[in-house]
Amino acid sequence: MSTLRAAYAAVRAGTQAPVPLRGLDLLGDEILNKDAAFTLEERDAFGLRGLLPANVLGIEDQVALELEHVRRKADPLERYIGLAALLDRNETLFYRVLVDHLDEFLPIVYTPTVGLACQRFSHIVRYTRGVWITPDDAGRVAEVLRNAGQEDVRLIVITDNERILGLGDQGCGGMPIPIGKLALYSGGAGIYPALTMPISLDVGTDNATLRDDPFYLGWRHARLRGDAYDDLVEEFVEAVLEVYPHAIVQWEDFKQHNAIRLLDRYRRRIASFNDDIQGTGGVVLAGILAACRHLGEPLSAQRFLMLGAGAAGVGISRTIRAAMRTDGMPEDAIRRAIVHVDSSGIVHVDRPGLDDDKVHVALDASDMAAHGLAHGMDLAEIVEAVKPSFLIGTSGTPGAFTREAIEAMGRHARTPIVMPLSNPTDKTEALPGDILAWTGGRALIATGSPFAPITVDGGQRVIGQANNVFIFPGLGLGCIVAEVREITDDLFLVAARTLAELVSADRLAVGALYPPVGDLRTVSRAIALAVARTARDAGAGRAYHDEQLEAAVDAAMWYPEYVRYEPV
Repeated sequence: MSTLRAAYAAVRAGTQAPVPLRGLDLLGDEILNKDAAFTLEERDAFGLRGLLPANVLGIEDQVALELEHVRRKADPLERYIGLAALLDRNETLFYRVLVDHLDEFLPIVYTPTVGLACQRFSHIVRYTRGVWITPDDAGRVAEVLRNAGQEDVRLIVITDNERILGLGDQGCGGMPIPIGKLALYSGGAGIYPALTMPISLDVGTDNATLRDDPFYLGWRHARLRGDAYDDLVEEFVEAVLEVYPHAIVQWEDFKQHNAIRLLDRYRRRIASFNDDIQGTGGVVLAGILAACRHLGEPLSAQRFLMLGAGAAGVGISRTIRAAMRTDGMPEDAIRRAIVHVDSSGIVHVDRPGLDDDKVHVALDASDMAAHGLAHGMDLAEIVEAVKPSFLIGTSGTPGAFTREAIEAMGRHARTPIVMPLSNPTDKTEALPGDILAWTGGRALIATGSPFAPITVDGGQRVIGQANNVFIFPGLGLGCIVAEVREITDDLFLVAARTLAELVSADRLAVGALYPPVGDLRTVSRAIALAVARTARDAGAGRAYHDEQLEAAVDAAMWYPEYVRYEPV
């Protein structure tokens, strides 16, 4: 083990660290830098005397000072830039700020503010974190990975930037997404940052505005497609297996067709998953199960109307269907329980030009007849026919949940459950306040973006956020600890059921279908244990005894605090 890797391992473990760096080299290492928290003894031992102001500040004081810095900025994007600068300078302090104030900074580090960071990336970036792979690197991808200088990587988040949130093709500007996701893995589940790697598969962009921008930093070509694209992805997978054979890969923000086929192609060759498909499916299923608990009704009694049949909508449908199968529902009942609507109308097998990706979620002619559905119906008419208990939106179309459709939900459902999940905020299918007004305050609501509580009849209604952050950090931690060889759908089901069980009766009483974000590390630990235990029992992970498993998960959860350094 190299001396630098030994230092990182000691910091991760919370023990005294043997550090080979001195002076400006030490201050320039974002993993080991403590800024003003270096003690006087450390300043003498590491050649730091005179390189820092005289006063020594503990991490609590540093957190207070950083909060003062960030809160002074009124603009969310400026707060993002400030936090990114802190991450680039002092990772331990950044993560301590994030862990101690998740409620405040999750919307800055990730959605919705990260969407602005993606759109303006080339104009705001100060330090280019992560690894960039372009078509010019074909034949040399393994070399590119090694250039990062990381000896051990256990978690990779990669995007090809084509479907960034609800914003579409952002070219190289998609890189804040894997950076943000990995920040949430580290802050929310304690996965040590030095074991993670964000990657942009920068294969060009079809966004002409970006290509025409003289300051655009990416590969300035039309988006690579076809065999050349597939060959580059194949080389990436082979390179990861060669250079980082223990790494888990998360596919992130690939457009629907590529997202589904790459997941299905590689999930058995390399431990990998697609958060937009499986993570979204898991977190939505958790909200559904929590709602069913509140209603006192089984999953089998529910009907679902899904507005959207892209990667997220298909992922949700897949996960609900898998849960119904484990509950013993027959296939024809499962098929009829979920109705998809996309920009071309009801998704059914006889619709001309139906995408192959949508065939397995499509209704057949008998299903259409059973519901009394016909092509050309609007959303309110479909609601009247299907009488769903859940209305779920992944369309990316603001205002798509019309008043007529929501009022129809209210006529047929004792407690309408409405989930406008598209983000950022300006893409949401309906505002929570409108949904409550149109249902006489009876609806339970979960959203993709954060919303403040709403007063209804003198009481507070809490809007739970169906944020994938409740699933992927714990799932990733459990898979790393268990050293899984394949990330199966069963792992997402157990993650969803665990999350649903963690929604307290008090939260449900005020309308929230998810725990508070401040409980994220507790949630992630519980999910990691359940995932690692499920993998072990299936023979797909390390054979820990239960007491060993709990200790292994706890040991893998880094808490951001400084340790003493000794010079090497």
